Amino acid sequence: MSAGEQVAGSAGDVAGGAGDVERLAADARDLPGVDDRVSQCRACPRLVSWREQVARTRRASFADQEYWGRPVPGFGPGDARIAVVGLAPAAHGGNRTGRVFTGDRSGDWLFAALYRAGLANQPTSVSADDGLQVRRLRVAAAVRCAPPANKPTPAERDTCRPWLQRELELLRPTLRVVVVLGGFGWTALWPALTACGVPVPKPRPIFAHGAEVHLPGLTVLGCYHVSQQNTFTGRLTTQMLDAVFARAVELSEVR
Repeated sequence: MSAGEQVAGSAGDVAGGAGDVERLAADARDLPGVDDRVSQCRACPRLVSWREQVARTRRASFADQEYWGRPVPGFGPGDARIAVVGLAPAAHGGNRTGRVFTGDRSGDWLFAALYRAGLANQPTSVSADDGLQVRRLRVAAAVRCAPPANKPTPAERDTCRPWLQRELELLRPTLRVVVVLGGFGWTALWPALTACGVPVPKPRPIFAHGAEVHLPGLTVLGCYHVSQQNTFTGRLTTQMLDAVFARAVELSEVR
């Protein structure tokens, strides 16, 4: 499917603004329904323009590939006990492959850690059809479109929030742990949890690597984002990442 081409669906299923996102997310009956509506969203003009421009021009090393060029839905089963919330798809990662954290260095780090933690069947995530499966885990992003310079605006974050909120609502019966990668996702999570009816502390907890916030039936863990800025500089190491997911697995098994 070429950049900007919509998947099948009526015009009423395509979000053209913040109000549409709120309505369509709330009406989604299950995660496949959320994913379908996410993949058609056109609510943020700046993000639509950027993701489609990137998909048309492409990076030279991927010039022979057809880019996804649309919003990237979450990935993982509907009975997940752990959710991972990142920032947004990468321009030549998820925006190219159509799967979150797939086809870039951040994904290399994340899925290798999930594999070591027993949460994925393989340590790599290179394309949407590479056979990767995750276990007891759902991966999503606070913003579903690749943003310029990897920096969504607060308004874009807030417009996109109902998708995350509905995803969490549908996962709520089994969900025990949310691992948040980075401060942007941390900020996006708390209003989404509040909208799901989860009591959130006031003032809201401050992000830190290794932060652990216990809520009724749910624990939120903070982790530095798996961006190259963090992994190349040593701010986030494999040991640090593994410790977060080991803790997530431990907490997810508490009934």
